[in-house]
Amino acid sequence: MATIDMTEGAPTPHLISYAVPLVLGNVLQLSYNAFDAIIVGRFIGKEALAATGMASPVMNLLILGVSGLTMGAGVLMSECFGARDYGRFRRALATTLIAGLVASIAVAALGIACADPLLRALNVPPEAFAMTGVYMRITFLGLPFTYCYNALAAGLKSAGDSRTPLIYLSIGIVTNAVLDAVCIGALGFGIDWAALTDVLAQGFAMTATGIAMIRRMPRFRIRREEWRIDRALLGTIWKYGSVTALQQSIQPICKLIIQSAVNTLGVDVIAAFNAVTRVDDFAFTPQQSISHGITTYVAQNRGAGRRERIRPGFRAGLRLEFGYWVIIGLTVLLLNRPIMRLFVTADQTRVVDLGCQYLTTMALFYIFPSFTNGIQGFFRGMGNMSVTLVSTFIQASLRAAFTWLLIGRLGMYGISFACAIGWSAMLLFEVPYYFICRSQDFRRLIL
Repeated sequence: MATIDMTEGAPTPHLISYAVPLVLGNVLQLSYNAFDAIIVGRFIGKEALAATGMASPVMNLLILGVSGLTMGAGVLMSECFGARDYGRFRRALATTLIAGLVASIAVAALGIACADPLLRALNVPPEAFAMTGVYMRITFLGLPFTYCYNALAAGLKSAGDSRTPLIYLSIGIVTNAVLDAVCIGALGFGIDWAALTDVLAQGFAMTATGIAMIRRMPRFRIRREEWRIDRALLGTIWKYGSVTALQQSIQPICKLIIQSAVNTLGVDVIAAFNAVTRVDDFAFTPQQSISHGITTYVAQNRGAGRRERIRPGFRAGLRLEFGYWVIIGLTVLLLNRPIMRLFVTADQTRVVDLGCQYLTTMALFYIFPSFTNGIQGFFRGMGNMSVTLVSTFIQASLRAAFTWLLIGRLGMYGISFACAIGWSAMLLFEVPYYFICRSQDFRRLIL
């Protein structure tokens, strides 16, 4: 397992070496998500496709919440790695694992118990209510596995090793896809198997990553006396992680509000929206991977006291973000109709048309999150989580509000225009703040 010391050498190669495995892993995960949606939509039906789409915002809220906590812990561990304080690194990892595992088990139990009230609050149509409930309850069972995998992956990524988590996540995803094809496509099992195979894949990724860290990275192996909650480190992790978790949770809360608006327009619109959000993920998630690279780069150099390297690394990250937008924007603009046809049968032309309306505009609008993600990666690496929280709240609240205002008159176009409005407002907040930071004493303002 190769770690990457980002405190030496040119920033662009470091960012590429770090981000490429993350992007590959995310693309593989998203490919599986799209494949899963195709299998569910074609072999179970559009009601099942709608059901997985309606459950997704709730599950994403929890998954992004726990990943936010591990991202905050990852910033602390990056600082420890940059400072070569490996004992503190191990104690931070142990604290993250123990505290988060207990919390994730409690949240999973609460989610299973409260699934029906959540679905009623989302205005889930009666024809998809039962399917959505089954899918959601089974998926909740995998939350502790998801948390522990993210915590272990955060430890490895904070040391610059983004390849090891990719390897075991990839094996789990491929196995998951094969099981979906066999159990749903060939044997005709229902939506419960789509959820169950997800849980099994998460458990495998967690176990394999933990074993690999223990066997192959002895300096990160947590010693017996270190398996406890360090209250001082827990306070720092909570300081970073709680704000990041809240910031990460804002987007799925926004998605819940948007989903409730979409759900009032019928199953065709719900199915189209579920399909296009899978495409959106191919834009957003790699952008976020580059952002994580910026965060790790900035945090390692901050921990090592190499502040003169921070700004060049940030600029290099923004160039990578722009380059990816060119690729994904052109792909979606030119191929939106063939992409939509993958998700439904040939007779579902209305679903395809609705999805194409959204994607033709979003292909251009994807440039906005490329820059917002890069800027947020910088501020996270500097330990200034409040900026990311406020800017995300501005974006999400405006996006949700304008979706409700525009969707009745503009349909799918209204959803995409609302996205652009939210991202524009986010940049209007973040960019001036960044230049204020440049013009003042950096240490006093940021730390």
